[in-house]
Amino acid sequence: MQVQDWGFLDYQAAWDRQVEIQAEVMDGADDTLVLVEHPSVLTLGANFHQENLLHPVEHYQDQGIDVVVTDRGGDVTYHGPGQLVVYPIFDVSRHGKDLHRWMRELEQCVMQVVAGFGLESRRFPPHTGVWIEDLKVAAIGIKIRRWVSIHGIALNCNNSLAPFSMIVPCGITGYGVTSLSAATGTAVTPDAVKPLMIQAFQSNFGR
Repeated sequence: MQVQDWGFLDYQAAWDRQVEIQAEVMDGADDTLVLVEHPSVLTLGANFHQENLLHPVEHYQDQGIDVVVTDRGGDVTYHGPGQLVVYPIFDVSRHGKDLHRWMRELEQCVMQVVAGFGLESRRFPPHTGVWIEDLKVAAIGIKIRRWVSIHGIALNCNNSLAPFSMIVPCGITGYGVTSLSAATGTAVTPDAVKPLMIQAFQSNFGR
């Protein structure tokens, strides 16, 4: 497994890079784990419903939040500074060739990271992602082509949670979001999380 830290990168630029690496992995290259932060952006997944944007697109743009239509699974979510975004560009056929299992393994990686900060997290079927009590701390959405996965995990670290109030996050009503910083009561930066995330992927995928 290769690890690449892209630092702070525009969402579309990161997506373009993912597609390039996906093609390389399809051709037999090693699985690649990407760690990145994005400027403020709302991404609309393949299952997006318009009513989950609570304002016109222009409203978000006026707030400095871009809006991008993507091909990942899921509905609408927010990315921004202080949130760790994880793109495992993996050949899933090397890891069981089972998409349901793949999603559960991604959740397991996040749950291990959360535990590293002394917090208990959980799954919340049928919703994909990771939760601390009834608050979502990590969203997951992927796209598979020829068994190679792109897109991935957005784990709230010390990012502002205010933008989530302007959408229905992941299309799930009645539940809020949290971050590692909010849950621990101390600042938890993406840089503090990265080593734990890499370790979790190494332990779960053994490459």
